[in-house]
Amino acid sequence: MIVCVALLPACNKTEPPPDRPRLTPNVRMQEITFYSAALGRGMPYRVILPIKIRPDTPLPVVYLLHGGGGGYRDWSNYSDVAYFAELGLILVMPEGESSYYVNAAARPNDRFEDYMVNDLIADVEKRLPAARDRANRSIVGVSMGGVGAVTLALKHPDVFGFAGGISPASDVPSRAFSVKRIGQYRAHAAIFGAWGSEHRRQNDPFVLARTADPNSTPYFFLTCGDQEGLLPANKKFAALLENRGFKYEFHAGSGGHDWNQWNRRLPELFRSWSQHALR
Repeated sequence: MIVCVALLPACNKTEPPPDRPRLTPNVRMQEITFYSAALGRGMPYRVILPIKIRPDTPLPVVYLLHGGGGGYRDWSNYSDVAYFAELGLILVMPEGESSYYVNAAARPNDRFEDYMVNDLIADVEKRLPAARDRANRSIVGVSMGGVGAVTLALKHPDVFGFAGGISPASDVPSRAFSVKRIGQYRAHAAIFGAWGSEHRRQNDPFVLARTADPNSTPYFFLTCGDQEGLLPANKKFAALLENRGFKYEFHAGSGGHDWNQWNRRLPELFRSWSQHALR
């Protein structure tokens, strides 16, 4: 039996998961905290880049967005993504909290879209040997980060040249009210706005894909496991991209909604990146 008393204040606290980055010998990692004007506070991000970088050679950047309930250390701790920095890439892993990477409807201080597109990119390109053009900027995410990456790429096609959604929660803005998920619905309403609102429509990837110009948007790499409840929504989104003539690929392979499946997707994702991102 666990007893909490005044002498044990940590009893009500959840210990953070251990930080054990999975690095390779030819890369190095940096921890950076910078001030975000959009959020009005300091925000951390993690960077993995090659140890050897040729002078005056700016590198492509891939922004890696974590999922709901996670944090900016997830990609380095739970995947083998560090290996791909050896290809001559800068991997940037920002903190996104539980924001879905959009400007929240009911939280005026949570302007996460502005933080991502304006503040974060500006800090990365000022601080690191990063290339500063659309073709050299890519954005990839898992789950919450997956729909965040897709949404940001659709809303800012001039910023990103490649977008990857791994098990993206693409249907979250369009999920109807459910008594069984009333807590989740309220949390999403604070971010996306009331049902049927313009704010919700502006952050719904299905709505955005119906109006975006397929000739100006990035290349989309999408995947979802066959054991995921998100698979029907992602198949529907892929069909929408197909019908409208977007440049994309969709893979529905084996696996559930977890890092084991997501990590297995990385070789094909970066193969697709090498074929489509810099064109």
